[in-house]
Amino acid sequence: MPDDKVKIPKNQQFQTPKGVHDILPEDHDYFTYIKKVVRHRARQAGFRRISTPMFEFTDVFKRSIGEASDIVTKEMYTFPDQKGRSLTLKPESTAGVVRSYLQNNLNQWPQPVLLYYIEPHFRYDRPQKGRYRQFWQFGFEIIGETDPALDAQLIQLAMKIYEDLGINDFFSLQLNTIGTPESRKKYMQVLQDYYAGKERSLCEDCKYRLDKNPMRLLDCKAEDCQILASLAPKMTDYLDKESVEHYAELKGYLDEIGIEYTENAKLVRGLDYYTKTVFEFWDKTEGAQNAIGGGGRYDGLVELMGGQPTPAVGFAAGMERIIANMKREKIRVPKKDELHVFVAQLGIEAKKKCLPLIDEMRDAGLKTMGALGKGAINIQLKLADKFKAPYAVLIGITEVRERTAIIRDMKRGVQEKVNFDQITDRLLELIGEENLDKYHPGELLY
Repeated sequence: MPDDKVKIPKNQQFQTPKGVHDILPEDHDYFTYIKKVVRHRARQAGFRRISTPMFEFTDVFKRSIGEASDIVTKEMYTFPDQKGRSLTLKPESTAGVVRSYLQNNLNQWPQPVLLYYIEPHFRYDRPQKGRYRQFWQFGFEIIGETDPALDAQLIQLAMKIYEDLGINDFFSLQLNTIGTPESRKKYMQVLQDYYAGKERSLCEDCKYRLDKNPMRLLDCKAEDCQILASLAPKMTDYLDKESVEHYAELKGYLDEIGIEYTENAKLVRGLDYYTKTVFEFWDKTEGAQNAIGGGGRYDGLVELMGGQPTPAVGFAAGMERIIANMKREKIRVPKKDELHVFVAQLGIEAKKKCLPLIDEMRDAGLKTMGALGKGAINIQLKLADKFKAPYAVLIGITEVRERTAIIRDMKRGVQEKVNFDQITDRLLELIGEENLDKYHPGELLY
């Protein structure tokens, strides 16, 4: 039954639609850490952040990704607006970034323009491990320069991020060149000739691809298709001189900076806009089934989108898949969510005193919770234990009258009485300057 015809019983609890999921606090620890690593490495390399709209006109993706691609034919969330114009939730970001580059005259900036993004994307894909219908990617785009040294630097940047996240050793760099559109057109004719008469051995998807995009037959995961692909003519025999020289120079740079790679003649990527360099990061044990990112050069895309011929290269990685691999390898990430102090109070007057005190402690860098409900002190202390707060501040009727408070060490079970105006300073001594969470808006540039 189509999804729009499914009726949910009136009293049944709602569930998320298939293929999407909530990001709960534990996973947000990973997302936050990945974002910090990406932002740090991006700033080091001179990239500036861009965000494009969640949806674009559908033709932005049809023209750039290719009308015969799997994304356009099967995976896009497309809908008409109230004026009948076709819009699509973005399945990837490069097309939108190029559209923005042209629309906002970024071609007038010093070239190349270095941009990065951390964005949600949407594809109507079959949900499986690490693959969702709403998913997050971070990515980098370098627009305006053809130098293969930039390809090498982009690959190096990706590997630095994976190294920071602790997963670099579990993945291998797969590298290939697919030539210029002209040489690729000749090669696709050769492929079609090779597959002629072998259609019965192809999966249903590849039967369709044979006419529309025969190079995609090379990276099909179906067993029979893989056998045929292994015997197919090689792209390297049909490359143009420009692509051969670009590829050789790129490999020379990678060798120089000590980056290992596996040359993979079957690697083509799934988007029509790629030219010359293509690369992916494959799991060393699971291969392409657990790839965590990839990219390549797209020298013709800016012109295809209505601009002047402009070379470019990009890379993107799936954040959910990275997190799944970090969890698989039991990699824990630092977090700053643990409380320092729980403030327990008894009575309205005590709660009144607590509210400005809590604000004062938070401003001083103490992560503080309290003034909750009307429970007895012992009930509130049990709550402090559940939140794993190392210290509790107790304020009751007597403490309000004496302008004092009790600071309790929750682990040792010892406590001390302090004057009300000395509570924050004493807690700062106990917690330690190095453990504080101070907020300086002027320093939070990103």
